[in-house]
Amino acid sequence: MKQILSSLCVFIWAVTLCQAQDSKEFDAGVAQFRNKEYQEVIDKFSALLAKPSHDKRFDEDLYFYRGQSYFHVDKYSESLSDLDHCLTLNPYNKGVIYWYKARCSDKLGKKTEAISLYKDALDAAQNNKKTTARILADRAQFLARNGDKAGADQDLAQAKLLDPSNPEVAGTTLASTPASSRNAGEDRKTQVIVKNNAQNKKTETPAVKGQQQAAQPVSQPATQPYQPAANAEVVSAIAATYKDEKRYALVIGNSNYNKDIGILKNPVNDATDVATELRRSNFEVQLLTNATYVQLREAMRKFHEKLTNGPRDQTVGLFYYAGHGVQYQDENYLVPIDADVKFEDDIARMCFPVQRMVLANMERSNSRMNIVILDACRNNPFPATSRSIGSGLGEMKRARGSFIAYATAPGSVASDGDGRNGLYTQELLKALKKPSLTIEQVFKDVRMNVLRLSGDKQYTWDSSNIIGEFYFKLQ
Repeated sequence: MKQILSSLCVFIWAVTLCQAQDSKEFDAGVAQFRNKEYQEVIDKFSALLAKPSHDKRFDEDLYFYRGQSYFHVDKYSESLSDLDHCLTLNPYNKGVIYWYKARCSDKLGKKTEAISLYKDALDAAQNNKKTTARILADRAQFLARNGDKAGADQDLAQAKLLDPSNPEVAGTTLASTPASSRNAGEDRKTQVIVKNNAQNKKTETPAVKGQQQAAQPVSQPATQPYQPAANAEVVSAIAATYKDEKRYALVIGNSNYNKDIGILKNPVNDATDVATELRRSNFEVQLLTNATYVQLREAMRKFHEKLTNGPRDQTVGLFYYAGHGVQYQDENYLVPIDADVKFEDDIARMCFPVQRMVLANMERSNSRMNIVILDACRNNPFPATSRSIGSGLGEMKRARGSFIAYATAPGSVASDGDGRNGLYTQELLKALKKPSLTIEQVFKDVRMNVLRLSGDKQYTWDSSNIIGEFYFKLQ
């Protein structure tokens, strides 16, 4: 029996090591893709896919990125093969896949097929206005090259209305040169006019025909709060895009810990107030306070069920937690009120893992975006195990389609607060009330104010790889 257990441990260790190496190679390949090192991506991901023991969870993304890379090095048949393979894995970003298939068909001279694929791309990306705008701008070029000037003008106008802040879209101009003389998808031209005066610089982009050009905001100093950037027409277009969106939130606040850990003043108040504000932003909220481990598991099960049964790509999930949290062996754990941790291995048994249980379950659902907010970076609640617990929470990686917000930077801690709410949640509640801010702007607003009010001692942290846009409040 000991020999069997020993062999099993060696096997598990070897598998874990291979998975860690695959993850490292994958992250390096994605970084090269973003740097437009496309041949390097092809070489790296081809080597990964050729390994019989590679982590199959990466396959969807490996074919996704390698397929696009093949397009950029003019290997259109190979690109189509990878993109088709990716589609069999039920990928998240089907809009981009069909878009690249359309571009490949265009390059291969298959005009009718390209028209059909552009339509498929727009149908698949209809809930993501940024991707939709890019596809429309690219199709406008395709239509212009093929003599459909009216259709091209219509596509371009709609693209600029959907995403006026993107210079690739806003600065697009149409041309009618033959497809054979230009690179498909790469022929967008950005016209940037810079006006200088004694006080500031502005960047202007051409206005859509029949629509007055909105003034571009001047960059604000770091000490100024964010101002709403969306005009009425853009707000209206966004509202129409997300009118059928379902929003679900699980909000948890733990305060009443046992005497060994000590009571926290703010988390229950924090969770209650966040739940109230989220309901005002059209979230269906499940609120849980002073939760035991079993209650946390059951609440997570119900939350996951909501996200799984929500309409695909029209569902948003938000998880908020205030209370004690710890970092142990590269995992962040939420501390239930009944946790009785005497030894370091008690943490994995008695505390709730964020990456494996919260984020993983949110990803395995129909949600297009997963928002995780952790106000859980207080002092170490288990001093007897201080050598095994990292300071604060660690940054989580490999969270596709997720926006993760921390009350303070990874490895740092924050105080519980002196008023009704902790400092972080206090500023979060204020920012959530502001209309026409993207999710990124909301949390930048929070960071700026927390940093100022803490005397530069508490620096909040966000980690994001979301694709679409999200507004808590549009107006």
